[in-house]
Order: sequence, then C-alpha cells, then structure tokens
Amino acid sequence: MRIVRALWQERPVYGVLEEERIKLLASFPEEGLDFTGEEVSFSQVKLLAPSSPSKIVALGLNYRDHARELGLPLPEEPLIFLKPPSAVIGPGEEIILPPESKRVDYEAELAIVIKRRARRVSPEEAFDYILGYTCFNDVTARDLQQKDGQWTRAKSFDTFAPFGPWIETGLDPSDLRVRSYLNGSLRQDSSTAELIFPVPEIVSFVSRVMTLEPGDLIATGTPPGIGPLAPGDGIEIEIEGVGRLKNYVRTSQEA
Repeated sequence: MRIVRALWQERPVYGVLEEERIKLLASFPEEGLDFTGEEVSFSQVKLLAPSSPSKIVALGLNYRDHARELGLPLPEEPLIFLKPPSAVIGPGEEIILPPESKRVDYEAELAIVIKRRARRVSPEEAFDYILGYTCFNDVTARDLQQKDGQWTRAKSFDTFAPFGPWIETGLDPSDLRVRSYLNGSLRQDSSTAELIFPVPEIVSFVSRVMTLEPGDLIATGTPPGIGPLAPGDGIEIEIEGVGRLKNYVRTSQEA
C-alpha cells in the first residue's frame, strides 16, 4: 500500500494511492486508516514529502560494502546523527547547493517511517512501530563534514533531506536493492542485506536514545558509490519495492 502526502486545493492531505486515484485520509495514519470518503485524481495533486517529521535520525557507516570501500572497521553500535525538519523537500523539488560548500554529495538510503510513538522498544517489537519505508537522499556537504569533524553543519542545510515519493507499507526490508542514478547513470547499487545493523535493531537502538514520534524518519545509511552534485544535475534514488525519488540541483542565489 502506498501512502502519500500531497497538496490538494492548497492544503496538504494524506491519502492512499491506488493506480491513478488517491483515497483521502483524515490524518497521518498513526492508528490505522481513517478514510474521509473523498477521492481525487493523482493528476490533480502535487506530491509532497510523505510525512512531516519532528526529526530525522540518520546512520553513518551502516553498510558492510561501504566500510570495505573506505577501509574502515565495522562499528560496534549504530552511529547516529540528526538532520533538521527544515532540510526536508519532496519529490521534484530542487536541492540547493550552498555557497559555504565546495562539494555536496548524494547518498541513497532506505528510510524508515515511524507509525506511532516509540520509546525503548525491543527489536522484536520494532515492526509494530513502523508504518513503512521511503527513498531518502542524505545530501551532505562533504568538505564541511571533513573540516568540522562533527556532522551537524554538513548535513543540515535547507533542501538536504529529500524523501519520497511515498511510503510503501508491508515490505520486508531485509534484502531490498538500493540504487542511485546521476543524470541517468547508475552510481550506487547495493542491497539492505549489506546493512551492519538491520531495521529492527536500528529502531530499537534509536528509541532507547530518544522518543520517536509519528512521521519521524530514520535513514539507514548509504552504500558505496557516493559522489558530488553539480548545478543542473538530476539525482534519483531508487529503492526496490518503493519506487524512485528524483530531484534536481541548482546553485543558491544567496551570497
């Protein structure tokens, strides 16, 4: 099932996408599907980022093949950081390259969308708190990440958290193909089978640090093959069973 968030009649709405129709929901489906009885054509709406997260938690170095690429040892526990909600953009929106950075990279990731409040859940309970999965691009100012030593500035510029195009429910996240395409050329190609920490462990670990709220995102890390973005680029993130997220790139007009 595909859950979308879209702009319809100048207001954001949630709905379930079935072929070319969207069945509208009363709200984010925290406690199940509450249909309003209204339906709209998919062609009548503009897709937005499919949830409105209070926070975005992301993982660093969570693919075995990426660790091999970098020549780094596997982490003993998940390495987590935060991206702000102000960085969120949806499908088709533009990633803006800030003047403070000389190199901005794409990173293809599977993202977990939280269904209901989660605090100190066990790995065995984790799937009860997951609504579904979406495509995520952990856009990163690589030069600033290396310069600062900690990652907040490099990960937090406006437009640095594209995700979508929708939330796919009912997937088994243990072996999904994760790919990125830059201007149509394949750049990343791996599988969530390479995750060092699988989805249930990630949700449990993060929920023991902070309370997760409905609509929050956890981005599960990126495979090898990350690279720089340039003005005019089109970058696509594809997750097997979910779909493709495409965004374009431009330079900031601000000095």
